[in-house]
Parts: sequence; structure tokens; C-alpha cells
Amino acid sequence: MTQTGDFRCAVQARRRGDDQAGTAAPARGWVLIEHHGPWPFGGFAELPIDPEIVQPVRHAAQRIGARVLLIRRYGRRVAEGPLRWAVLRYDADGNHRQQWGTWSTDQDLLRIVPATEAPGRSDLPPVFLVCTHGVHDACCAIRGRPVARALSQVWPENAWECSHVGGDRFAANLLALPSGVYFGEVEPAQAVEVIRELLRGQVSADHLRGYADLAPAAQVAVIEVLRRFGPAGRHAIRLEEAVRSGEQWRVSLRCAPPLPARIEVELRAHLLPQARLTCRAPLPTQAVGFALVELRAD
Repeated sequence: MTQTGDFRCAVQARRRGDDQAGTAAPARGWVLIEHHGPWPFGGFAELPIDPEIVQPVRHAAQRIGARVLLIRRYGRRVAEGPLRWAVLRYDADGNHRQQWGTWSTDQDLLRIVPATEAPGRSDLPPVFLVCTHGVHDACCAIRGRPVARALSQVWPENAWECSHVGGDRFAANLLALPSGVYFGEVEPAQAVEVIRELLRGQVSADHLRGYADLAPAAQVAVIEVLRRFGPAGRHAIRLEEAVRSGEQWRVSLRCAPPLPARIEVELRAHLLPQARLTCRAPLPTQAVGFALVELRAD
């Protein structure tokens, strides 16, 4: 399938006013693999690597609920020495863990398999990924590369380009790891600002797609809380319960000060109007959106 004419999904999404709340791809971890060559449409799964290496890595990632992403430095800058890989995840208590290694031969990638079960370190700096996977969607490259450049100028050791993270129409898409915070529709200066805010221990509703450890309805509930009460720490809002009844959702949240201790958010799910949601989409489809019904704070 090829890109269709001059259609740009991100341009059309902005014209429609698509709400990106609740669109973060759920995950409990990520496997990152540095690769400087061309990125195929399907990412790591389609690299010219022996399936007896690819499949164990993919299965190990699946066991811990992790997504596999290809990474590279902005502009395909190649450092001396071997390439890098990493496993970033939440442990059972929600703590952030990282384990990094290197690879020079395809066989070296099998070291990722035991690393997915290792405890990892909690004292390493965060990682900032910007989707620039142009083969997957043109908007990701067009809008993502300027953002990757801006972040690499401020945080050269933390910032990477990455393969497809979902939500093409919300490009540029930015993912902060291992905290699993997804931002969308960011311009270069905005990306720098949301990361600075995150490093200060705060997340606002602006540009926030959601937290990867939550399902879509809970992501939207958190964002509605941030819209109402202002920025809060990444883990200041915790899911207590999410109950669905038909199209209605009731999401109960426990919050840390200065937020109210308990907040209940009622949402209504609905189908959005048909639209072409990616540059490659041959036909319109429908996404699911959520409308706020009520927010109650104790």
C-alpha cells in the first residue's frame, strides 16, 4: 500500500479538531533496538534478521506486555562502537526500570530475552522518543523530525527517533520512557516545554494523549482531571476502578495532594464521524471518542 496523493492525516485531524485524549497505546514495557538502516513498514519484525532471533525477542517482549521499537539518533547520526538495545518497563509496584546492552551481530540481540525478566535499574535518566517512521506514515516523518532535532539539541543523550508508536494523525508524537507518557500534536518548542515540565515532576493536559499503563477510558479520565485541576505528578493520579455499562464509563481515581483525594469521572463512549485516519488509509473508518458527563471530587 502506498501513500495516497497529497492527503496528510495530521493536517486533516487538526482541521476536524480530533481529540487525542485516550489514544496512548497500552503497554507495560518497551524493547528498544538501535538500527541505522532503513526501517521497514512493520519495524523490527520485518528487518532482514533470522526469524530464529526475531521471534524469541518478540515473544519475550509479549510476555511482559512490551512493545518493540526501532530507535536511532536524530539525522541517523552514527556513534562509534556497537549499537544499543534496551528494556524499559514497570515492575509489579509500578517502579520504572531500565536495562541497556549493545549488539554488533544479530545473535547479540538474543541477550534481550533474559533482560526482559531481569530487575533492571531505577537510577537511569529518562528516554524521549519521537516517531519519525516515514515509511509507515508521511506525517510522522514530516512533523516528527523537527521535534527530534529540537529535543536532541537540548538532551542529546536522552532523545531518539523511533519507529511507529500509533496515532499517526496526532504527529508529531512524543513518548517519554520508562514513565510511558504519550504526547501528540507537538511542535518543536512545545515538545521541549512538555519534557521540561515532566522533568520538573509535572504533567499537564496540554498535548497529552495518555498514560500507557491505563486503558483508553481511564486515560481520558486522568486528562479530564488535569484539565479541571491543573498539572500533577505522573503518579499523583491512580486508577481505583473503571466500570463500563454499555456506552457509559465510571472511572474512580485516587489522587495525591493538592488534588482532591478521590475523584469520580463519568464518560460516554461514542463513535466519531468517519474519516481517513492515516495517510495510507484507502477508505474512511471510525474511531471511538469519549465525552465527559460528570466529574465529582471528594
